[in-house]
Amino acid sequence: MTNQKNNHMATDIQLKTKFSLNWGHYIVMAFVLFMIFIGSFVYRVQSNPKYDNELVVDDYYKHDVHFSDELDQYQNTEKLAHKPQISTSAEGILLTFPSDIDSQKVQGKVSFYRPSDKKLDFEWPFSKTSPTLLIPKSKLAGGLWDITVSWQYEEQSFLMKQTLYY
Repeated sequence: MTNQKNNHMATDIQLKTKFSLNWGHYIVMAFVLFMIFIGSFVYRVQSNPKYDNELVVDDYYKHDVHFSDELDQYQNTEKLAHKPQISTSAEGILLTFPSDIDSQKVQGKVSFYRPSDKKLDFEWPFSKTSPTLLIPKSKLAGGLWDITVSWQYEEQSFLMKQTLYY
């Protein structure tokens, strides 16, 4: 009888250990499910062309080499008594140079960078004959724009950056 009882207990123990899950098993299962979720999310984002994860600048290292030049140009702009102003209007984006800058001597470009879509980036070169420059609304899609204005005036280079929601 003792032998039968021991066999029966051994079977119970085997069943309990075979089918019982403790808290450690649940943690491992939750971790595996979480990894599957994250993996599927990463796969969906990487394979969908809607979420294009391109570089901010194509030639990042080349661009980085000229950073000190940009810093000098930015400091030149900070020294100006009156700085150019970037504003929005019903017709588009307006760049206005102050009256103490002779607009006949200004040459440069306005770069429009769209963080959400590289295809919308463009540059607008200018040689000033009037103190204002209008970038028409037709060239701009609604949303966030990083605008960089770089210009030369009296043999000095200047740089100004502004983020604008249009």
